[in-house]
Amino acid sequence: MDVGLLNDFLHYLRFEKRYSAHTVTAYEHDIAQFFFFAAAQFAIDNPTEIAHFHVRSWLASMKEGKLLPRTINRKISSVNSFYKHLMRLDLISKSPVKLLHAQKLPGRLPVFLKESETEFLFQEIQFDEGFSGFTDRLVCELLYVTGIRRNELLQLKENDIEWSLKQIRVLGKGNKERLIPVSDVLLDSIKEYIALKMTKDVYDNIYLLNLPSGKPLYAGYVYSTVKKYLTMITTLKKKSPHVLRHSFATHLLNNGANIQAIKDLLGHSSLAATQIYTHNSIDRLKEIHKQNHPRG
Repeated sequence: MDVGLLNDFLHYLRFEKRYSAHTVTAYEHDIAQFFFFAAAQFAIDNPTEIAHFHVRSWLASMKEGKLLPRTINRKISSVNSFYKHLMRLDLISKSPVKLLHAQKLPGRLPVFLKESETEFLFQEIQFDEGFSGFTDRLVCELLYVTGIRRNELLQLKENDIEWSLKQIRVLGKGNKERLIPVSDVLLDSIKEYIALKMTKDVYDNIYLLNLPSGKPLYAGYVYSTVKKYLTMITTLKKKSPHVLRHSFATHLLNNGANIQAIKDLLGHSSLAATQIYTHNSIDRLKEIHKQNHPRG
């Protein structure tokens, strides 16, 4: 295919849409995979010659290959974004992907901790000693208390903390900024952490969270840290940073928070994405009814 067009699109994602390097790489892989298929099956290497039929054939081949619906949807979405870019450049008049319907996904409810488990995590669990242990605790605390995503946590900067307003500025998906209120307790922890950072030989005053070496945290560190401490408090199979985000939203909803407010705090673009948490809330109400009502 025309490598120049692909590189132009990837540049657009990286520098105009401000997508992460990981996301851009995923787009590149998906699009390259599609054009490898088009070249092998139809001897087409010009993106502007692709028709709806060719994309449907690729979809059929992925289904035959037993790819998960979520994976198929992501790949189709990547190619569709590429063709929208070509439309913006007036290289094509319509997208060959436009008429494809997304694959139906199996219903998946978010996995979350019990409130008693999060209380145990922060009140009873002994985090490691020293700077590393303080970092680990603040990682878990920020993820649960604010509900931010792992990548948002990694991108947090010291100047994102608005001390007087008691809130944190978070740069989310699509370069959208949101404000999250935080407690004095969390702010005190952050102040203490920054003060400890300043005693290190190498001090990064840009990113909030650092390794002992002074370098910013990375995705694998956050994942392994959360998994380590969640293993101590829960039997859930899934122990990722997103479990703390799910717990944040579920606990807010269970304690009476408005779903629209939860949507804004999570940085969801639509209310539909937030409504998955109502299922857990309904299940909880059913359990309460069964346990407490005379005819439950």
